[in-house]
Amino acid sequence: MSLNTAHAHGGVLIYAGERILLYCDGVEMGFDGVKLPHFKGNKKGTVYLTTHRVIFNNNSSSDMLKSFSIPFMCMREVELEQPIFGANYIKGKVNAEQGGNWEGQAKIKLWFNNGGAIEFGQAMLKAGQLASRNRVQQPPPYIPPQGNFYQAPPPSYSPPQNGYYDWVPYQTFPTAPPHEKAREAAASAYYNPNAPHNVHMVTPPSCPPSYDDATKKYN
Repeated sequence: MSLNTAHAHGGVLIYAGERILLYCDGVEMGFDGVKLPHFKGNKKGTVYLTTHRVIFNNNSSSDMLKSFSIPFMCMREVELEQPIFGANYIKGKVNAEQGGNWEGQAKIKLWFNNGGAIEFGQAMLKAGQLASRNRVQQPPPYIPPQGNFYQAPPPSYSPPQNGYYDWVPYQTFPTAPPHEKAREAAASAYYNPNAPHNVHMVTPPSCPPSYDDATKKYN
């Protein structure tokens, strides 16, 4: 149950996806067991039944209590009374919500001076049953593993352990390749250092005959 969290600009403030099922004017609301000044005296206003809660909006803008929101899960011991003399009323006990601008619990009464208490009470009980039936289950508590658990894998990259990358690893790579002209000369000739003036040249292979020469017949 929260205090002054369900009104805006003289109207009712609801959540996204929340729907108003029923509302009644001329409702008087009283509290018992609360020492806050907001709950002193009876309040007159409009009560709304939504898919999630019951909302009371006060008609008096000067009152400290502007609105009162009661989720279904905060209600208990809700009863509908039909006295012989006087208006029908709904009574029950409510608990404060976390962050609801007040703490503790209180007893409430809703007098329906213009009628509609029976219809509102039946619809409220039905909506509360549907809300509790569709409530999301709480997740199970965390239980630490009983045995050995899986260790996290090592990082994807580790620096080398043999001292590389502290300097240029010249002993790992071969010498630089020869120049392009030197490679061409080495491929086409043989140089003997004992006879530097004699060079053995490799004769390039002759070109293959043309198609006409290959098909020509000789007697």
